[in-house]
Amino acid sequence: MCLRFSSDKPVLEGYIDWDISANVDISRSTSAYVMTYVGGASSLQSRLQKAVALSTTESAHMAGREAGTKIIWMKKFIRELGIRQEEFQLHSDNQSAIHLAKNAAYHSRTKHIQRRYHWLRERVEEKEFAMKKIHTTENGSDMLTKVLSADKLIKRTTYVKLQLICLMW
Repeated sequence: MCLRFSSDKPVLEGYIDWDISANVDISRSTSAYVMTYVGGASSLQSRLQKAVALSTTESAHMAGREAGTKIIWMKKFIRELGIRQEEFQLHSDNQSAIHLAKNAAYHSRTKHIQRRYHWLRERVEEKEFAMKKIHTTENGSDMLTKVLSADKLIKRTTYVKLQLICLMW
């Protein structure tokens, strides 16, 4: 595997995924994100969440917070380089997590979510970045949270411009 950057215009965007209670021993979910820039993956991470999530929405929200801190750091970095971009986007395949990030109203079903994860909502309200819906099959970070068949892996890597190279001996 290698990274290949294209001649696309300089656009930074992120893809978020999670796997609820992936570790059955400690009941923690896995968060993953892939950040792409100029058509190639520039940063990626997959790790266990720090707290036990009580719902898929909470797990997705926690993953969004981790990816949000990364995209803000990368946004500041590319701006220091003198590169301007109007809108930064995080793509998620969980509509309820996107709604929670955009809507500041009280939600009786999400009142258990810790306050520190509402940081994501504040960043979206301040237009630091936008949360956008993406279909699961187009989510490049999906490959970082679960085992995929070879054909699904190739499709996911295509979305984040990771190129698979097979060497014949």
